[in-house]
Amino acid sequence: MHAKSLPLPWVAAALFFLLALFAFAELSIGTMHFSLQTLLHAFFDYQPTVFSDRIIIDIRLLHLVVAAVVGACLAMAGHLLQTIIGNPLGEPHIFGLNAGASLAVVACSALGNALLLSPFLRPLIAAIGGGVLFSAVLLAAYLSRQGFAVVTTTLCGITLSAFAASLTSLLLLFNEQTLQSTLLWLNGDIAGLSWPAVYAILPPFLLAIVVAFLVSPALNTLTLGEQVAEGLGVRVLRSRIIGLCAIALFCGIAVSLAGPIGFVGLIVPNIVRQLITVQPRSALWVNALMGAVLLLAADLCAQHLLESQSLATGTVTALLGAPVFVTLAVRYFR
Repeated sequence: MHAKSLPLPWVAAALFFLLALFAFAELSIGTMHFSLQTLLHAFFDYQPTVFSDRIIIDIRLLHLVVAAVVGACLAMAGHLLQTIIGNPLGEPHIFGLNAGASLAVVACSALGNALLLSPFLRPLIAAIGGGVLFSAVLLAAYLSRQGFAVVTTTLCGITLSAFAASLTSLLLLFNEQTLQSTLLWLNGDIAGLSWPAVYAILPPFLLAIVVAFLVSPALNTLTLGEQVAEGLGVRVLRSRIIGLCAIALFCGIAVSLAGPIGFVGLIVPNIVRQLITVQPRSALWVNALMGAVLLLAADLCAQHLLESQSLATGTVTALLGAPVFVTLAVRYFR
């Protein structure tokens, strides 16, 4: 174990404590403040006619669940992405996954097809869009002189993400109705959802988790080099493709619920690597837990940082993540 790493039980206990603390704050603090007794009444004796019960269950609990799921998805996607490409700067927002997913969702919204707008298909459409654009990033990097070098893949990701964002803006420019319904969502916001939208992402969410846990040990051997991994019996190409499918699903779920929230997948895996050295499956759930904690904290800041209005959660994560990205880039390329 790394000399500076912390014991896994300590880290897990701290994360569970923070998760419980932020969850309680998410449920109790707001325009209306609720006591623990009121919260327990809403959970164990819910009555739709009681105003406080509806606020707690249908708004705040929903907000809490979405923030936790989105944070976990983005953190696991970032962890898998950095493992697959061997790039500590790997992040869904930077490498085109979020931009591709957003473009796919906006394009389907612009078409106005009721089937394409179904909450059950939306995560899959977003996943396909993210996967296609990320494949384009990898292809562009592969065709360059330096191949999959860190700087090459990072620049290709930033460039193609900007291109996809431009196409998204162009679609919105010619479709005012879609613009009005997706503007806040494009800033990375987790408000305005319903429980059916959360139920709709459960199948792909569970599938992505199962795939990620099954493939993560094989992906971890890639850190030893492709030849060593193949010598250990790992089918490198197949493992990478399966891992990329899990990443695309995680990003599709996150984007379909909350829009393109950035930098969670960058911040969390790098912090986890600094804190602990564990087996890949343990690292995956620690990333998920820390991602949920981080996004809950960011959401609380977004709601209560300004007294007059709320910020988009993606705005807070961008304010946190941009300095982290610059710091990591300077450290890596120095």
